[in-house]
Amino acid sequence: MNSVIAPYGGSLVDLMVPTELQAQLLASVTTSIECSDRNACDVELLVVGGFSPERGFMHQENYNSVVATHRTSSGYLFGLPLVFDTSRDDLQLGDRVLLTYKGQNLAVLTVQDQWLPDKTIEAKGCYGTTSLEHPAVRMIAMERKHRYVGGSLQGLGLPKRVFPCKTPAQVRQSLPSGEDVVAFQCRNPIHRAHYELFTRALHASNVSAAAVVLVHPTCGPTQEDDIPGTVRFQTYEKLAAEVDNPRIRWAYLPYAMHMAGPREALQHMIIRRNYGCTHFIIGRDMAGCKSSISGEDFYTPYEAQDFATACAPELAMETVPSLNLVYTQEEGYVTAEHAEARGLNVQKLSGTQFRQMLRSGEEIPEWFAFRSVVEVLRTP
Repeated sequence: MNSVIAPYGGSLVDLMVPTELQAQLLASVTTSIECSDRNACDVELLVVGGFSPERGFMHQENYNSVVATHRTSSGYLFGLPLVFDTSRDDLQLGDRVLLTYKGQNLAVLTVQDQWLPDKTIEAKGCYGTTSLEHPAVRMIAMERKHRYVGGSLQGLGLPKRVFPCKTPAQVRQSLPSGEDVVAFQCRNPIHRAHYELFTRALHASNVSAAAVVLVHPTCGPTQEDDIPGTVRFQTYEKLAAEVDNPRIRWAYLPYAMHMAGPREALQHMIIRRNYGCTHFIIGRDMAGCKSSISGEDFYTPYEAQDFATACAPELAMETVPSLNLVYTQEEGYVTAEHAEARGLNVQKLSGTQFRQMLRSGEEIPEWFAFRSVVEVLRTP
């Protein structure tokens, strides 16, 4: 493994069972459960070490600790609890449950704890609200089953996905030794402003001269109105080929978004450290969301940024604040502060306008979106 930052906890967890031992493990199975899309993402990240140092779904003590304090019962920082939910009430301690997903065997979960969670406390602790207008509160209340199961995992295979997700070990092998690695998280197609943002981060004062940026989009379940992961994946692939920038590494993350603001920012930082990143770009209102009724924000603009920055030293990471970039007729992309000071003519195009222009076939300015990305989004 290249000389990159150590995984959180010191070593990269690998729960995959060798092929020659899998038949024996399967023979010990007592029952099976089909994973949801969110379950499958969590299983995959646990098996490959994305959630290092965790080695399975959390026991109740660990779950309670993370909900209340954003720390595991052993003291490690952790943003959101790792839970396996089920409607089954017949599981017994010691049962070995085969976890399947769309016809695949993913892992064997050994039941070591199970309980009926207080989801009101979970919502308040993790998301800061119990309102069903928050997408994750709605998810845990209406999608997640009523029983949580904790226990160790033994991996059998990774989900077959349209977007191939490199493991942390694979990503680490591609990173330069002894250089900083800046992580860029997104869950939407990348437009010009995003590209300017993460390439300029390579020139931040706290980033090494030969650093690279890891563009690491989440491709699992997200907000209902977000563009599907399979479509976003195509935009990323097209864009990677178009820009062909040797200082950019591309990989995809099988992670289900919670839109949890500060808690999610911490979770993302831990995951990116396990993938070999030393720095994390964090912007205004990261992983934030609005009320589905009033349109009010659930988190203040810099709440996630401030929380992540406070946690960064303990993670041996650094944050790179997201520049507030705008496009101007005179100088192209500059910071909003620079544009205001110089009285430059700022061009604006809202997300709503962009979607309307996509649907109507209007020409979309190249300062806003890459042509290759637009072509994918317009493909029926």
